[in-house]
Formats: sequence, C-alpha cells, structure tokens
Amino acid sequence: MTKRVVITGVGTVNALGNSTAEAWPRLLAGETGIVKVTDFDVSPFKAQIAATVKDFDIGRWNVEKKEAKRMARFMQFALAASLEAVQDSGFDIKSDPENVGVIVSSGIGGLEKIEEEETKLLREGPARLSPFLVPMMIADSATGMVSIQTGAKGVNFSVVSACASGTHSIGEAFTWLKCGKARAIIAGGAESCITPLGLGGFCAARTLCADHNDNPQEACRPFDAHRSGFVMGEGAGVLFLEEMESALQRGAKIYAEMVGYGATGDAYHITSPAPNGEGGARAIRMALQEAGLAPAEIDYINAHGTSTALNDKCESQAIASVFGGDTTVNISSTKGALGHCLGAAGGIEAVVLAKTVETELIPPTLNYQTPDPNFPQLNFTPNQSVRRTIRAALSTSFGFGGHNAIIVFKKFKQ
Repeated sequence: MTKRVVITGVGTVNALGNSTAEAWPRLLAGETGIVKVTDFDVSPFKAQIAATVKDFDIGRWNVEKKEAKRMARFMQFALAASLEAVQDSGFDIKSDPENVGVIVSSGIGGLEKIEEEETKLLREGPARLSPFLVPMMIADSATGMVSIQTGAKGVNFSVVSACASGTHSIGEAFTWLKCGKARAIIAGGAESCITPLGLGGFCAARTLCADHNDNPQEACRPFDAHRSGFVMGEGAGVLFLEEMESALQRGAKIYAEMVGYGATGDAYHITSPAPNGEGGARAIRMALQEAGLAPAEIDYINAHGTSTALNDKCESQAIASVFGGDTTVNISSTKGALGHCLGAAGGIEAVVLAKTVETELIPPTLNYQTPDPNFPQLNFTPNQSVRRTIRAALSTSFGFGGHNAIIVFKKFKQ
C-alpha cells in the first residue's frame, strides 16, 4: 500500500544563521551572507568571496570537543541540522529506532581534512597522519555520524551526485517512505569546501564570480543579464520526513506533504547542462506526474539558479518548456543570499521550500536587475519577498555529471 509522506521537522546551518529560526527571517528580508573569505590568504585567487557559516559551534548540541575533533566541518553541519530537524519534529527515535533512517549526503566530503593531512604528510611523514582521516574525508560519514548520534537504525546510505546530492537524498527518502520501508527518515545534504583547494579548483574551472571581490553582496545575480559565475557557500539542510499516519498519530506539526520526485541524467557533458535544459525538463515532468499535479497548480519554484551563464539559461528554458510563458508562477533562487552550497544546496533549498509552503512567504532572487534577452522572461521574484497563496511548490537541483533532481511539496490536507 502506498503511503503518504509529510515533513514534520526542518533544520539548517547556512551563511545567514545556524538554525532555521535564525536564517529564515534574514532570507525573507533580502539579506546576504556572502563576504570576503578571511580563513586563509585569498590574494592569489581570482575569486575571493564566499557565503561562509559564521560563529558555528557544534557544542550547542552537546557534542563533546573530543568527538567534534573527529568530525570534518561538513559532518558537524550535517549533525547540527539533523539534530535541529529531529528536535523540531518532536519524534522520539528511541521508541522505534529500527524504523527511522538517515540519508544525509555531500557532494565532496571533508576536503579541509584532506588538505590538512596532506600538509602533515609532506612535513612530518605518514606516521603523523590522523587515524580518523578516512572517516573524516569520505562523503558518507555525515549519514553515519547522524545515525550514531540519534540512534536511528533504519535505512542508512548517502548519495553523491554533486550539487544534486541533497535533493536526491530527500527524493530517495520519499521513495522509501512511500513504499512503507521506513516510518521516518532524516534526509538532506551538507557541504564545507571553502578551502584553498576547493576555491582554487572552482576558479580553475572558470565557474566562480571573480569581478565582485570588493562588493560581495552584489556578486551572485541569478538569471540577471550581467551574472558572471557562482559564489561558493557552505552549510547543511535537513528534513525530517515521516509517514502521514505516524505524524497524525503523534499530533505532529506538518509543514507540507511531499508528493513528487523526479531524477534524470543528461548524458551530455561532465559540467555543462544539456542544451535547452532537456534533462531538467524531463525531471520536472516526472516529478509532476508522480505528484498528480498539472503545471498550472504549481505556485512557486525554488530554482537551482546558480548565476552562471549556462545553468541559468538552460534552467529557464527547462522551466519554460514545462510551464510555457506563465509568469504567474513565482520563481526564485536563494543563492544570492546563501551562495551555492554544492551538495548541501538541495537540502537547504528543501528547508526553504517547506517553510515557503508553510508560511506562504516567498524569498527573493537577489540582484536581479536586468533581464537576459537570451532566454525566456519569467517571474523571477526580484529583490523583495512576496506573500501569496501556495498550493504546491517544487525545487530544482542540477549537478556536474548531468544529474537532475526535482522534488514537489504541497499544502497538507488530510
């Protein structure tokens, strides 16, 4: 029997705050967390800005310092966001641990630990390497640590699909819950790779904005004609997904119902999206079909919107191919505020989607000033948040390798 799936908890760590309560009002207010990088010398780099997490302390979640030292930064973000989501849900995992799963993913993993230990290897030799290097660097360690700290013993794995990792994780959790293989799943994404190697690698790929180092707040401009690349971000976004019957029995607060998931591949290029956004459009149609919704029933799209020339053009074309020239649907990208959080992006944006459906408040696309004549002109919700009725909404994520993932939420009705 097919189960209905609802969202009963949300958690996030990002450049605007170390919890949903901190970040959500700032996002709606049009603030940005993009700043000049100060953790290392960025003078040799063309791009010198990022959306960094500030004043983060995993200790606020009662994690001991000894344990924290054995976690890479992305693992700490994943754990904090997951613990917030579990706390928000009010679910007692100890009462049914074998039916609660964890699918929290990362696109890259513990890059800063690889750099630290490589430096140690070259200076002091292999005998000085940390015995925790491997578990700190591999991407699945976030899921493992969340499981250990929460006691969740159900389905447990990670997805690595670059910038679609978080969305794929939530989609896979939805699939497991829908077919009755779990009662609840902690799902989302986490990332932290604002390091010399991470920044340098993306600079070398010519994907980063490098012409706003002196005014970082204006750097990321999704869908704008003068966009010039993305800005790296970091953080985590996690949902507590639960069978509807379980949530109702507990009297839990329900943010939204998850009703659709689409996943496709471009089979085109390792970094560039397929022409005209064909793969993304197929994923949107797939998600809408599972949701049983027509395009006209979608009121909001949380766009991938990276502020790169190719992504924004192809994504606009993908949306237009499904929704036509409909300008009544609000579209926004939150990357002007939060940066591109890579494997965490889909998780963070799923938290945004859930909050949007709950509150009927749509965050803006920052720095959208000049329409690009080279792609469809849609309603990109420029620079100010909007209040409107939200019946259903979807979020798009696309990753290097041709990965496309779409999730659909709607207002919950019993």
